[in-house]
Amino acid sequence: MLHDRLLVKAVPDKGERRSNAGLVIPDTVRLATRLAWGEVVGAGTGARHVKAGDRVLFDPEEQGEVELHGERYVILRERDVHAVANEVPEQGRGTGLYL
Repeated sequence: MLHDRLLVKAVPDKGERRSNAGLVIPDTVRLATRLAWGEVVGAGTGARHVKAGDRVLFDPEEQGEVELHGERYVILRERDVHAVANEVPEQGRGTGLYL
């Protein structure tokens, strides 16, 4: 990857979801644009805050898709990442995510 580009393997949606009240919401219902999680497979030399192996949150509408070896990947700029998951949250500090 060049500059601040990231190659991300998107985690597929689980399909139908359940509301807090227990109602089943089918996959065909789109309430709003939802952000998606993915795993960074490759990062360009200009990426400063994200590295390969990080789990990132991004908007699926702001992406370019590519298929490599039968797998679907997304190409993003680092600035299009909304959050990076921290696998081991610091004791008593925040939500385990940082921007």
